[in-house]
Amino acid sequence: MRRRITLGSGDPKRLFVGGLHGNEWRRTSAILERLSAPRRGTLAIIPKLTDRPYISTLDDRYYDAYGRILIAAINEIMPAIYLELHSYHDFDSLTDPMRIERRGVPAYIELEDGILIGSISPILRRRCFSMHNLCISIETPEKESHGSQRVLKRLLDFTKDCESRDEFIDFILDRYPEQGRLAIENYKRFYGIE
Repeated sequence: MRRRITLGSGDPKRLFVGGLHGNEWRRTSAILERLSAPRRGTLAIIPKLTDRPYISTLDDRYYDAYGRILIAAINEIMPAIYLELHSYHDFDSLTDPMRIERRGVPAYIELEDGILIGSISPILRRRCFSMHNLCISIETPEKESHGSQRVLKRLLDFTKDCESRDEFIDFILDRYPEQGRLAIENYKRFYGIE
């Protein structure tokens, strides 16, 4: 397994993962490595899962290759809160309102300064988590600005101290009401939740 950092102990357990494919670890690993221990519970961090060639996490083949390490870590830690940190260069394809038709998953929502939020791959979600877990994917721009770095740090710091899915939802709805409602609607529609 790739290097894992464990901060704190006990519940709730959180797992943050970066460097899920290709070179994105160059933009995501350092910020994950600088996180401090949560106020309560455990934060496990895998700053760089792999640097091997890109395979989409929406492709079953991902979980037969690099994703095996990830699934093993999830099964061992059993996190209530799971976060993937990705880096993007194609804003339009990730936020495309037709993404569900084109890629089979809802579009990411821009929170602020190019920071995007969405759900993790439904393959991983269905394989490893219940609907009660908080599972989020955050995308940071490949060409970060001071603003995007600030927003990302604030979001990661909140999530590492967050103790439940509902607490995270309340934070997003309070700070980003329009984007939060849209993200929740997309999630519920995709998973067929009333």
